[in-house]
Amino acid sequence: MTWDPRSLPDLSGRVYLVTGSNAGLGYFASEQLVRAGARVIMSARHPNRLSAARAAIRRRVDAAPDATEPLILDTSNLGSVRSAAASVRGRGPLDGVLLNAGIVHAPKTRETTIDGHEVVFATNALGHFALAGELLTALAGASGRMVWVGSMSTALTPYDPVDPQLKDGYTAWRAYVQSKVATTAFGFEADRRLRDAGVPVESVVAHPGYSTGGRTPGIVGVNEPSRAKRFADNLQAVAAQSKEHGAWPLVRAIVDADIEGGEFWGPRTGSRGEPRRQTAAKVTRDPEIAARLWSFAESATGVAWPFAQAAAVAARR
Repeated sequence: MTWDPRSLPDLSGRVYLVTGSNAGLGYFASEQLVRAGARVIMSARHPNRLSAARAAIRRRVDAAPDATEPLILDTSNLGSVRSAAASVRGRGPLDGVLLNAGIVHAPKTRETTIDGHEVVFATNALGHFALAGELLTALAGASGRMVWVGSMSTALTPYDPVDPQLKDGYTAWRAYVQSKVATTAFGFEADRRLRDAGVPVESVVAHPGYSTGGRTPGIVGVNEPSRAKRFADNLQAVAAQSKEHGAWPLVRAIVDADIEGGEFWGPRTGSRGEPRRQTAAKVTRDPEIAARLWSFAESATGVAWPFAQAAAVAARR
């Protein structure tokens, strides 16, 4: 069947968690899921920004007042991740989690988190590794799906994160790219390990192409680009698209029943267009690199994914 991102299947009764849902891709993914009837747990670091995003969805979508739930979550802070995950697990089975939150514009000089990790790698990769592990039993309870957000940048400069914390040779670009290499590798490695453990949870990777704020609808409290931003981004119209359209592959990856674990999805042309199955950068598909990064993440976060427990939860369904 032809997939129409503007007319999703009925998602009534489904519950999804979207990280970083106060703006950008996370906001539009949340809006699209709610529009299709899903209930969305919207997370963000800042309560006021999260409230503004939920208010925007209420204005723009004819949905029940409780179609969204707020969750304060900072993926750079492992304490926040554990607390948020415990709250979500208490709600019951979870149909899907979109691991979207992240830093796109990395700081010019190396910064560390409260846990002592390089901030970009912590926010984009380690926090989501920990969150997905903490939510594995909730996802298993619904035979759900986790979606990791990759990036075109991993094909442009395919860095192997041999120094994940970038203690030497830090640059903003390298910090961003290698965090996305790791994120994508986690997604594929999770699929391998979930299959091996017999856990009926799918792990999929999707990327938004080249999505910019200046080509995105203006929404009070969510996306308010300046005229200069609009002008500059519209000059790139041949390659760029809105964040609303950039959310399409992410949403398809989390709801399309025909997608299987281990797949990689993105815009039709690579940078823009409707979602299509694609091939990820070679460095992200290397099992040895992925296993090394997985071991590093377990040590850095203190989270060992509960595969046996998740399999047992699924068996009781």
